[in-house]
Amino acid sequence: MTLLQAGFNVAPLLQRQADCISTMTYNEYWQIIDAGVSEDELVTFRYSDFGVDTLEDGIYALETDLEDPEFVDKMVRFVRASMQGWVWAAENPDEAAMIVLDYDETGAQTEEHQLRMMGEIALLVDEHGGTLDEESYARTVRTLLEGGDAVITAEPEGAWTAEITDAARMQ
Repeated sequence: MTLLQAGFNVAPLLQRQADCISTMTYNEYWQIIDAGVSEDELVTFRYSDFGVDTLEDGIYALETDLEDPEFVDKMVRFVRASMQGWVWAAENPDEAAMIVLDYDETGAQTEEHQLRMMGEIALLVDEHGGTLDEESYARTVRTLLEGGDAVITAEPEGAWTAEITDAARMQ
């Protein structure tokens, strides 16, 4: 096996430089389909089916910043607005897709692609409503500790807080 350093595109697979790549279901997977590869030509493994999926996107802050009431207030307002936006986008995928297209200065985006992405993203706006799912966090830590070449060597302490999201949900 030859391990390639991959970027955030599907060119290595399409150009047959790689037989296997990692993609996101809401974006790169559909780029492969749009490039003419049929779904039945692909073998897809979802990390979650094997219990080794890891958390990805998040909002990060320095612990010392969370001691500043002004910073906390700003983050609560930002997170609340983000949560409201996620719910709105999930409930209004056509309008959300058009907003992205309206601001796409490259002209590279298509309505079809944006609608598919909205469908996948809507799956992420679940009962947790944008808050950290503690089971997913624990699974991420376990995966990073136990991997062949462990990414982390000890379980993190104080690595997350629900202070901001809890406050955002209450207001």
